[in-house]
Amino acid sequence: MTDAYDDRALVVGDTLVVADLHVGRGTGGSLELPVGSSSDVVERFQRLVDRHEPAEAVVAGDLLHSFQTVPRTVESTVAGLKRACREAGARLLVTPGNHDTMLDSVWDGPTVPEYRVGNAVVCHGHEAPETDADRYVVGHDHPTIRIEGQRRPCYLVGADQYRGSEVVMLPSFNRLNAGVEVNDMRAGDFQSPLITDADRLEPVVWDESGRETLSFPPLGEFRRML
Repeated sequence: MTDAYDDRALVVGDTLVVADLHVGRGTGGSLELPVGSSSDVVERFQRLVDRHEPAEAVVAGDLLHSFQTVPRTVESTVAGLKRACREAGARLLVTPGNHDTMLDSVWDGPTVPEYRVGNAVVCHGHEAPETDADRYVVGHDHPTIRIEGQRRPCYLVGADQYRGSEVVMLPSFNRLNAGVEVNDMRAGDFQSPLITDADRLEPVVWDESGRETLSFPPLGEFRRML
């Protein structure tokens, strides 16, 4: 089953996976909501669906941002995601994350804690999954990597992580999230219990300008090169 990296998402066969949309982020507290940030999530998601024509799309947790309130923009953003899938004939489902305490107030579609896609299991990654799999596709930590002074969102692909299986960690789909710089992180620095050997994590950066993936050595080797 061939993977495709594209705009912070992962396509596994005919399944599109995105993580950490954090819809509603910026509508409260000290962070101002930049113009068009909600529409940015929907428009980019729409383009992904149009390009890859998936049979299903899975949100790997933290569809929502706030634990306590649901701002007005959230319902319209979630409706936009549902509309994009409906028009493409794709099924949309959510594997809830730790931020999704208010999910029932805006989402009436299918939810499962862990979702199997071929030999992989998709989940948020904030808790250890119960389902056995050859690999796990997760979010939760919002990984970024600093390269030549510039911090960029990245995927992390690591063999022999959770129960000896591969883990693929996605960057946050929401561009408001600054992310966590992983260059010097050890396994214990990650919030996800699925990361057990950070030195084996291989960063993958999606280069939008060239529409290509840039692969880097595992973090353990990458640190020695700098």
